[in-house]
Amino acid sequence: MRAETRLRKGKWRMEDTGKFEARYLAFLETIGPLRPRLHRYCARMTGSITDGEDVVQDALFRAYRSLETWDDSRPLAPWIFRIAHNQCIDFLRSRGVRVETEAAAAEPDFVEPADPIGPAIGPAIEHLVLNLPPKERACVLLKDVFEYSLEEIAELVESTVGGVKAALNRGRSKLESLQGRPAAPPRVSTPENKQILRLYVDRFNNRDWEGLRELISADARLLVADRYSGSFAAGGYLGVYSRMQVAWRLTLGEVDGEPSIILLNERNGEWEMEGIVRLDIGADGRIEQISDYQHCPWILTAGSIVVRASIA
Repeated sequence: MRAETRLRKGKWRMEDTGKFEARYLAFLETIGPLRPRLHRYCARMTGSITDGEDVVQDALFRAYRSLETWDDSRPLAPWIFRIAHNQCIDFLRSRGVRVETEAAAAEPDFVEPADPIGPAIGPAIEHLVLNLPPKERACVLLKDVFEYSLEEIAELVESTVGGVKAALNRGRSKLESLQGRPAAPPRVSTPENKQILRLYVDRFNNRDWEGLRELISADARLLVADRYSGSFAAGGYLGVYSRMQVAWRLTLGEVDGEPSIILLNERNGEWEMEGIVRLDIGADGRIEQISDYQHCPWILTAGSIVVRASIA
């Protein structure tokens, strides 16, 4: 398996991987119990359940390629979390999120021992961490959501215990002032892009495979999470769906407030959510990448998913 991780338009992507090999699939199965927690962290760090899964995909591939550097006398989960954390920071930098190193340097890197650490944050406030700078965001998530120790967090974010305490105090104070406010607004989708989503859904549901291909760029990329990453043309993606005996259809919806496509599967006469399909659309109105998260069921409970079109 040959792959290169590339940064393009603010997204980390595995290139030229093709179908994942058996050894890598076995690795994914081994760390399966960690996946929901890992995705939850990356989704909160990036502000998107699909961007979060993309970061996880790249982090796991990087971990797999670096297994020889892992000290097997230590737990595997913190090592993978650290790789995922670093991928999140790279992602945020690529999006132009300011790390605020000057402001952080001006803050004291310690707190008095008598200062309280504070209670764990609830699910509603958890979404507000997107308003925090990356270091504060990571420290609050790791301590108050994932219950890591101060020492573990310091190692993971490459800081000191005092630095983690200071970041926690700043982050929690900001979160307290933000309570009752909405989370950061979703990214804006243009009317043209929404029309492409509608066309994609309609043509898929009508099994108009040639019509679908007309919407897709000749050099488009395809990600079927946990299965394939590479050229859309070489992936046989539409052919797989056309040959499946089970009933599939798409519907329009919103994922964390952003217009999206929801994948549905018919079971016992009812349509149930099975995954999310994300389209990255270029300036010319052609689809540049299709990302299918059918094999990542944990993302369906990691954020707000709303079906906007009828699924009758």
